[in-house]
Amino acid sequence: MGRLSVVAPDGIGEVTEGTDLAALVAEVADLRDGDVVVVTGKVVSKAEGRTVVVGTGPASDAAYETHLAGETLRLVARRGRTRIVRNRLGLVMAAAGIDRSNVATDALVLLPLDPDASARTMRARLHDLVGVNVGVVVTDTAGRAWREGQTDIAIGLAGVQPAEAFAGRHDSYGNPLAVTLPAVADEIAGAAELAQGKLGARPVAVLRGRADLVLPVGDDGPGARALQRPEGADLFGFGAREAVVVALADEPHLRPVFGAPADLVELADAFDRVVPGSELRTDDGEGDEGAELTLPRPVPVVVVRALCIAHGWRLDGQPGHGAVTSAHLSPSAS
Repeated sequence: MGRLSVVAPDGIGEVTEGTDLAALVAEVADLRDGDVVVVTGKVVSKAEGRTVVVGTGPASDAAYETHLAGETLRLVARRGRTRIVRNRLGLVMAAAGIDRSNVATDALVLLPLDPDASARTMRARLHDLVGVNVGVVVTDTAGRAWREGQTDIAIGLAGVQPAEAFAGRHDSYGNPLAVTLPAVADEIAGAAELAQGKLGARPVAVLRGRADLVLPVGDDGPGARALQRPEGADLFGFGAREAVVVALADEPHLRPVFGAPADLVELADAFDRVVPGSELRTDDGEGDEGAELTLPRPVPVVVVRALCIAHGWRLDGQPGHGAVTSAHLSPSAS
């Protein structure tokens, strides 16, 4: 019988810079070996001095923009005032994870500098204080592609496997499992949030019942960063509008976001959809991995280049303007 329990204790109180979070947890929670301690990134940031006073009014808005720029690696998508970005931690989040809730009205909270390191520090400190082997998950709230609403995810992790690998195993019917990879650290974060509540002033939870996921003392595991897809590996590296703009603008530093070069079949299909009657064939040149493109009519160079960029290819030896009826294409290094 599978059984899981999550307890979010009261009594944590207000956390400020320098607060010993592990000591607070040890006071309010009855910890056992194999437990997973879940703590919100918000209180970790507060304890680590990541709260920033920005004032109110126009000055506050300007300060917010400054901090948003400082936390952002690149824009993923924008709709009005909402900006989804890839932040300095590699997380894709609205407003880079900057939070203005559960904090003074003239302040904002930035994400921890290194949530995995924060989790490791808390795990070691709890072992010193209580003498038990627990895992630690640092969480934050994030939206999801395709789904309304938000859920908590793991942004920091120590002593817990981030995911369970089922690839190579078989289900009860004998079917092979090829890509099944439950992100258990995120599932733990979501379960804990149900007990904590957004307005319950309970930033800590203890999950019990999955001691099999907790690693031995001294083994902190790969951290939550292991759950992040690298640039180019995510099928949704840009929003729908932004992908079009980036491809047409031809910004070389953003090309890797489109991923590894598509195969010729996929690239040919794309050209045929945009310019019906296009033909793409492998170049017969020795050692050349490129292809020859033939178009049924003159097509602006900017269109051909954008299609190439979006599929991880490049247009060789063509001017930046005008039109072409044929071209040589090469796969770009991803």
